[in-house]
Amino acid sequence: MSEPLIGVYPGTFDPVTNGHMDIVARAAKVVDRLIVGVASNAGKDPLFSVEERIAMMETEISALPKDQTSHISVKPFDHLLVDFAESENASVIIRGLRAVSDFEYEFQMAAMNSRLNRNVETIFLMASDKHQFISSRFVKEIGRLGGDVGHFVSGAVKKNLDGRFKNGQKGT
Repeated sequence: MSEPLIGVYPGTFDPVTNGHMDIVARAAKVVDRLIVGVASNAGKDPLFSVEERIAMMETEISALPKDQTSHISVKPFDHLLVDFAESENASVIIRGLRAVSDFEYEFQMAAMNSRLNRNVETIFLMASDKHQFISSRFVKEIGRLGGDVGHFVSGAVKKNLDGRFKNGQKGT
């Protein structure tokens, strides 16, 4: 029997969007085990703490069909992605692409990761057409300005965003 194919889907997920969840659901069909890696990314000045982002992601994953959720886990990381993948015995990094502009950055990142660890491959999944324009940055900006983000995130995430902005915090 061959070893299970383990994949890591990394991101800041600040907040997790419907686009992220589309990639999670589709990636779970490609690998035997999927680890959603929540990056601390303090440099991005996240709106939510790592713990809050992990909790939101776990809530969103629990809403997926049970046959998918059994092999998905969520873990934080704060070091090189390829080192995180290696520590989890993952041989695949999964990245979502929304537009051509994403590809240039992701292509460079995949090349760098390959140079750092030749045993880890990067697989790109194109965003579904209805999610191609969604970004966490835009969702936070819309929410901060009082707009309705309900088309871009789940009800639970919307509630978290609404609560954060009602408490006077700014999203970037």
